[in-house]
Amino acid sequence: MEAQGLSKWFYLGIVGIIIGVVMIIRAHGDNKSKAMENGYLLFILGCVGVVSEFTDFATVLLLFIAVSGVVLLLDKLIWGKSRSDTQIKPHYVHYSREFFPVVLAVWVLRAFLFEAYQIPSSSMRPDLTVGDFILVSKFNYGLRMPITNQVVIPINKVERGDIVVFQDQTKPNRDLIKRVVGLPGDTITYIDKRLRINGKSLTYQNDGSYDYTEAGPNGDVMIHNQRLIEDLTGVKHPIIVWDQVPPVILEMVQDFPGKENCQYNDEGFTCHIPEGHYFMMGDNRDNSLDGRYWGFVPDKAILGKAIYVWMNFRDLSRVGTKIE
Repeated sequence: MEAQGLSKWFYLGIVGIIIGVVMIIRAHGDNKSKAMENGYLLFILGCVGVVSEFTDFATVLLLFIAVSGVVLLLDKLIWGKSRSDTQIKPHYVHYSREFFPVVLAVWVLRAFLFEAYQIPSSSMRPDLTVGDFILVSKFNYGLRMPITNQVVIPINKVERGDIVVFQDQTKPNRDLIKRVVGLPGDTITYIDKRLRINGKSLTYQNDGSYDYTEAGPNGDVMIHNQRLIEDLTGVKHPIIVWDQVPPVILEMVQDFPGKENCQYNDEGFTCHIPEGHYFMMGDNRDNSLDGRYWGFVPDKAILGKAIYVWMNFRDLSRVGTKIE
């Protein structure tokens, strides 16, 4: 496999750090100057760009909390004792005091309560469209430990039909959103673009058509889809299928843990889901890189349940749409 280089954000981060340090030095310790304020802002954004290349954003926030917390602790125990009441606090102490409570609040909110995401692709059409900003409940399935993502206080179980956000199993520091179609222990079959779960065929109702445009190498392409209502064992939701694409593009199927539990052919596939894992598919069945191609999602990779669309600047009518 060919090694991938560092992203543009890494190099922009390096530039931000350098410019920020220069501005901080030129501010000559003046905590109230705009140069100092903007310098620290650029420095922090640059650090985020660099560190995010190697870990997730939650860990980046945790690192900032740790660094600013250590600075404040050292100031309280050592530096502050040798400083008179009339002396101005060093800039690194001043800005650690400014940033620490804000970053801590953001980290707690993201780690335990809610997180916002933007839908970047058409894989979950028709329910979710490109440009949707969605709110994800981080505590719906239980209180999870930061970093490890292990559940410490269970609340609800992941249910078939839920739309969930989870950690990509093929690329680090990237999250995906799909619908849960298979639970631990299930056997799912997808033949001729119809699902069977544990030997029982799902029911499908014709619901007209659904057209949308997708960017292609030679410009936008109009894709004409059949819209169906799928009854996912009690959870009815719309899906779309495109007759120009097979149920599974076999050459795109990757090697993944547990692949021996699956059988593929030209008509589709059958998979037995291991315990502690889930099977995810996009509602836009013929334009979704999902579990068919990269396998199962372990419970520890589940990040939360999508609940609402809170903004879409292209279509304000979608604001407040409940995700089901």
